[in-house]
Amino acid sequence: MTARLTETTSSPAAWTGAQMRVTDEWIHRLSEPEIAELEAALARVKAQGIELASVTREHFVLPTLSPIIDRWVHDLEDGRGFLLVKGLPIDRYSEQDVSTIYWGIGQHMGVPVSQNATGDLLGHVRDTGRSIADPSVRGYQTRIRLPYHTDGSDVVGLLCFRPARSGGLSSIVSSTTVFNEVVRRRADLVDLMYEPFFYDRREEQSPGEEPWYASPIACYVDGKLSVRYIRGFIESAQRFPEVPRLTERQRELLDVIDAITMDPEVELLMDFEPGDMQFVNNYVILHSRTDYEDFEEPERKRHLLRLWLTLREGRRLDPHFGRGMGELDERGGRGGVRPIVPAG
Repeated sequence: MTARLTETTSSPAAWTGAQMRVTDEWIHRLSEPEIAELEAALARVKAQGIELASVTREHFVLPTLSPIIDRWVHDLEDGRGFLLVKGLPIDRYSEQDVSTIYWGIGQHMGVPVSQNATGDLLGHVRDTGRSIADPSVRGYQTRIRLPYHTDGSDVVGLLCFRPARSGGLSSIVSSTTVFNEVVRRRADLVDLMYEPFFYDRREEQSPGEEPWYASPIACYVDGKLSVRYIRGFIESAQRFPEVPRLTERQRELLDVIDAITMDPEVELLMDFEPGDMQFVNNYVILHSRTDYEDFEEPERKRHLLRLWLTLREGRRLDPHFGRGMGELDERGGRGGVRPIVPAG
């Protein structure tokens, strides 16, 4: 039987928003020498004519920033689980140059993995005008409020090109704190977190795959608690008749988790400015976004870049946890969404 943690756990990742609001230890402000080093790395890549998708950490040389990024990765994996990097002066660069800088930083952190069925490694987060009621639509393509959830990678990163006219705040909670609160409030439901829940693939299944998959909400390996939670996908998987119906106790657990995440003492909000970069570990952080109002002009609309990354020395996971999170592929990545190759 897979190990199960059923008591509260003490960890740097078990923080509350109230605790984080009185410190800025989770913010790194880029210095002018660090910005100059990023610009020098960008210039070298451009001089060599390397396509963005081919840029590696060996190409994007960061002599003094690289050890700092290593500390960011340590904080993500073994610390509080999130980080905000501020001060990148994106008004100095073209959109392509900003993308290259962000990609280069990501290469020093880990291995990018596909975010959708089209195989995007560097994604664009913006409102497409489509409805979340469409099973092929994902929340980041809309401007509605996103419930707390995790993404399908070790780490998710966001870079802000342009904020919305109003709203669109990023909100995070510690899933370790959420777990501890479930233990305190409803210890009788904790075991359910290690049992399978069924998730909708949202029309991103490969040929021969079921349109849903099963995963527990929590796994406990090598003394590390990992949580994966996407209630919207659990609920929408109920549209498939072959998926088992959610039980009353399972719904009670989901309701308890949601209530904890909405506690103002637990959640931490961030209002992104242009150039801000946020990184969160999906195994210890749940993230959300408030709804927003956008500008009318296309060139002013809210626009974020997104990376899904596999950490090179990330934690081991239960093989049944998440969507392909158990094993590394030939590139060193795991999770993500397998690109679908059109027939013919």
